[in-house]
Amino acid sequence: MATQTIGATLFASSHPDIAKRTSVSGLIISAVMLAAGILVFFSVFEMNDKSSTLSMFLMVLGTALALLGVFRLFWKSREIVYLPTGSVAKERSLFFDLKHIGTLTEMIENGRLGGEAGIKSESSGNVRMDILISQDNQFAALQLFQFVPYTYTPVTSVHYFAGSQAAAVSAFLSKCKAV
Repeated sequence: MATQTIGATLFASSHPDIAKRTSVSGLIISAVMLAAGILVFFSVFEMNDKSSTLSMFLMVLGTALALLGVFRLFWKSREIVYLPTGSVAKERSLFFDLKHIGTLTEMIENGRLGGEAGIKSESSGNVRMDILISQDNQFAALQLFQFVPYTYTPVTSVHYFAGSQAAAVSAFLSKCKAV
């Protein structure tokens, strides 16, 4: 388990085993949406009645598809990958009640997230846990934040877990999810 300075945040920090790369499937989907949007938009100009409801609908649909394709192309075509296994990693945040901050801090600092602590996440809360976890559960990164008026400030530094420790993190996260 490695740590970084508390000034760095999880989503802004880097790790040698994590890389951002272009998602081929994301690029293909974006390109198809963009092309379909352009085709639908320009098909309106081939219609006889350009002022009909159908032509207006097709123009709006084409514009929406093209804009969504451009959005996906620039913002959704990158993915985070755990290099040793090639597994895609996802970023997310969980929120907890303030009464759990001591337990969560101790669990993260000691790397013992496998134990049952009876902690349940909430839809919002004063404690936020930022998580980066690979889909194969072989890598996890955690950082804990506390809400201090107007912003979340780091409570722990970024902690990285690999192998069985990452699997224990994944098991803990699945136990503490709010139903």
